[in-house]
Amino acid sequence: MQRNIVLLVIGLFLASCSTTEFREEKGICKATWMKKIPPRFEQETYNKRMSRQVPSGRTNCRTTGYGYSLRTTCNAVMQTEYYTVLAVRTVDRNKSRRNAQISSCTRQKCNRKYGNAECKS
Repeated sequence: MQRNIVLLVIGLFLASCSTTEFREEKGICKATWMKKIPPRFEQETYNKRMSRQVPSGRTNCRTTGYGYSLRTTCNAVMQTEYYTVLAVRTVDRNKSRRNAQISSCTRQKCNRKYGNAECKS
């Protein structure tokens, strides 16, 4: 989940750096190539790595006193345990091939129209 959020933030940052003209050309190319190479969704299994907190078998004890009375409080020391579970995810088998075509198309259109691959005028 955190990885997806990080990728989204990076994607938004990079998209904000591109010009309006670049985004327009990319949108045209994306629409074209989505028709030529449509998504092919398949489910696949993978090993998902997860973690959980478990007691380590040790305890931290703290004794406090006031006058003649003492109070000892003990807490279990926890440790992180990693494990894998079998999970299912849906993937687009055509995504990398289609994205390569969209990038190539966008660069070509920008070069033809603006003389550079970034569509900067």
